[in-house]
Order: sequence, then C-alpha cells, then structure tokens
Amino acid sequence: MTIEFLGIAGLNDGGETQKRSGASFDKDYTLRFARAHEDNSWDRILFAYHSGSPDPSTAAAFIASRLDHLKILLAHRPNVSYPTYAAKVFATLDQISEGRLNVHFITGGSTADQAAEGDFLSKDERYDRTGEYIRIVKKAWTSSEPFSHHGTHYRFDDFVSDIWPHSTPPEVSFGGSSPAAYAIGAAEADIYAVWGEPLVNTAEQIDTITAASVAAGRPSPPKIQVAFRPILGATEDLAWEKARDILGKIERNSGALPASFIGDAKNPENAGSQRLLSIAEQGDRYDRALWTKPAAATGGRGNSNALVGTPETVAAALLDYVDLGVDILSARGYDFINDTVDFGRYVIPIVREEVARRDAATARADAAAADQRKREAHHRDAA
Repeated sequence: MTIEFLGIAGLNDGGETQKRSGASFDKDYTLRFARAHEDNSWDRILFAYHSGSPDPSTAAAFIASRLDHLKILLAHRPNVSYPTYAAKVFATLDQISEGRLNVHFITGGSTADQAAEGDFLSKDERYDRTGEYIRIVKKAWTSSEPFSHHGTHYRFDDFVSDIWPHSTPPEVSFGGSSPAAYAIGAAEADIYAVWGEPLVNTAEQIDTITAASVAAGRPSPPKIQVAFRPILGATEDLAWEKARDILGKIERNSGALPASFIGDAKNPENAGSQRLLSIAEQGDRYDRALWTKPAAATGGRGNSNALVGTPETVAAALLDYVDLGVDILSARGYDFINDTVDFGRYVIPIVREEVARRDAATARADAAAADQRKREAHHRDAA
C-alpha cells in the first residue's frame, strides 16, 4: 500500500510556541519551509485557510512554480467565491503545478470566522452548500459542454470552462466530525481528514465514514487522513522533557494569539474540537505515544494532539493507525523547519520501510496460497 505524508505550508515563523518575527507572508521563509519538506521525503503540504490570513492559492502557486515535485493540498472555503470561478482557479493552479494539486474543502467550524467574510448560514446549511459546491466544481473540471445548475445555493446557466486540470482532476479532501459532515464528506470526498485521536476513537470514526459512504451508494469509501503533532527525542525521557517545555510555551504564548484564531477555548463550536477536549478530559496519554495536553491547552483548535517519543516509538504509533486503514499521515511539529527535517529523516523512512516489508510479506503469502490452491486443484483433477 502507498502511505502519503502531509506537512504544512508555513507562510511565516509564528505558531503556538512563538510569535512571528516578520510579515504574515514571509516569502523567503515560506519557500525555505516548503523546501524542507521536499528535501526530506514528504509528499505534500497543506496551504491552510483563515479569514484574515494571506491568500493560500496565491502562496501555493508561488511554491508550485519554485519546487519540482512537492505536492499541494489547497484549503478552500466555499463562502469566499462562486464555484465556477473556484473551479478555474483550481484548474489553473493544477496546470502550474503540473498535476500536483488536491483541494481540501472547509465548511467552517467557527461562526465568527465565517461571519468575518459575510457568511451567516447555519452549520447544517453550510454543509449542504459545501456538498453542492463540490459537485459543481467536479462537473466544471470534466464538462466540455456548457451546463446549467439551479440548486439551493447556486444558480447559473450555460457555463463551460476553458481551463482544465493538468491530466486527471485533483482529489477532493474533506473534514468534519458531525453527522452532517459525515453525510456530505463520505458522499463527495476522495479523502476524509480527521484529527489524531486514540486508536479506538479513530477506528469508530473510520467505521462511521465507511457506513456513510455505503449509505451514499459509493462502491468504496474515501481514503482516510489522520493528523498529529510529533515531538521527537533521542530517548523517551528527552522526548517528554521536550514535550513539557513545548506545553509551557503554548500556555505562555496563548494570550498573544488573536481571539479569532482561538475562539472559545472551553466551548468550541465544531464537533472535532469537542471530541479532542472530551478525550483530553478522560486522560493525558493514550496508546503508545498519544498526548492530549496540547489539545487541552489550545481548546482543541485544529490538529493539536501530539505523538511523543523516539523516532522508533512515533513511527510504531503511526503504523498502528496504518493498521486501522489510514492512508495519509499528516504531521506538523512546533519548531517548524527543524521538526520537519527531523521527522523526514528519522520517522518517515521507518514507516515506509515497514509498510514495504509488510506488503512484500503479504505478496509472498498470497502467492503461496495461490500455489497451494493450484496443487489442490491438480490433485482433485488427477483423482
């Protein structure tokens, strides 16, 4: 099986543990950070979206034109543009990157951040709109003839695009942990993204997504992506010492983050954050290496549960999620560039080598079973 590693595109050096040192879009830093991924075995980076942040599609085009093979996951919120226009933007970026684009559709987990850009729909209405939006974008990518659409949220006549994806259409990524999210994402997405939770909780989410895809009439469910914050050390003790230091920095720096980024840390709106906080209330540590205190300290904001340990421990923990059926492993450290390099050098090879070893063993077992069936059939025929 193929395991993909997804990192983050950092447009500046600011984060939970430190204030940024320059502009919100630091072009040199953005390129240096992306190169750290490309040079250290990562497959793709996510260009995230927030109402007040630099435009991710423009930043992604900048990186795509400078790097040779690093792939792009572009986050996009349907409320910011009409779907026919967005389809052209995506297709143009896919041409610039020569087919390296996927698109992550964000329905929006913060009413305040949605309202900052003029979106006042309810949560369920937003999910319904996202489903309609994705269907229009997909059709615009593939239709060579004008088509019309008269739906709940969008209405247009005789649209046809003159810009197409590079070869095949980009894959569609989607996230969310509410019933409305599962219904839309399982029906429309190629990739379903969830935040890192204990193994038993992740298995439950995968079962829910699979059941929803069956209910939607799909022949196979979406690929599963799961996200963590890795904290590595040469020994277990050093890793946990580093983890405690990071937690202290998060707690000291939380007051410097804009309120629109944090939201209500104790009562977040979105179901994913609520899940993370509920898990953190039940315990700090789960399974091999999962640590929930960073999620508790940030109100479960985004990808915030950590995996702590040596590279071998963290790799083994990630392989536990691969065993559940996870296809894409998303990771983002706290010391952005250095953690990206370390994870690429010391964790990714272990995971890939073990997956390759398992695949080879499975292939040998399948071949042996096929030979045994042939021998048994031969004996039956001879008798």
